[in-house]
Amino acid sequence: MSVDPPISRRDLLGAGAGAAAGLLAQKLGATAAPGPACAEPTVAQTEGPYYPTHDRPDEDPDLTRVKGRSGRAAGEVIVVQGRVLDEACRPIAGALVEIWQANARGRYDHEKDAGNPRPLDPNFQSWAEMSTDSEGRFRFTTVKPGSYPANDAGWVRPPHIHFRVSRRGYHELVTQMYFAGEALNEPDLIRKELAATDLTRVTVAFEPAPPPAEPGARLGVFDITLRQVG
Repeated sequence: MSVDPPISRRDLLGAGAGAAAGLLAQKLGATAAPGPACAEPTVAQTEGPYYPTHDRPDEDPDLTRVKGRSGRAAGEVIVVQGRVLDEACRPIAGALVEIWQANARGRYDHEKDAGNPRPLDPNFQSWAEMSTDSEGRFRFTTVKPGSYPANDAGWVRPPHIHFRVSRRGYHELVTQMYFAGEALNEPDLIRKELAATDLTRVTVAFEPAPPPAEPGARLGVFDITLRQVG
């Protein structure tokens, strides 16, 4: 993975971020490591084989619907929001946040996952991008991804969402976000490579999402810290 500070790899950035995290963000962040959570860069993790290889016609921050289709993606609806910060806890505006994930059944809409017997969901937008607002905020709506077997026999990846975050003047970050309380978290070989403090920061607890999220949706807060160049 390159750590050079890239210019955005796409000409058009996605929509701006939504509302601030508010009191719920403070509550969910209460389990972070001692001291400011932004004091150390978010841990880098593998990109995996399913990073999108080409632009798609629908790249907005609502992955539960696909342009031109009337259906809703299958699965539990979740909202993820957070801030992109520097190591001094200052917001980074205009950062490009890209996310990609498996659908609720554990299948990626990617040519390298074509052999996966689990079905695709035609109503699920498997990838999105957005730019942070002036306070470094981003927000997207999706479904909780399913688990799926990894290449190694007997190893099953827990639900997770991939992130790639970039901004001129900062080292590009590729990482993954996990869901608190998942039985598959502990045996996951990728998570086992992370220090305890890093695990805490990339594992998110979800609670009922307040309006304007749809009834039954759950909200998680995931803040990301980038390392400045130089």
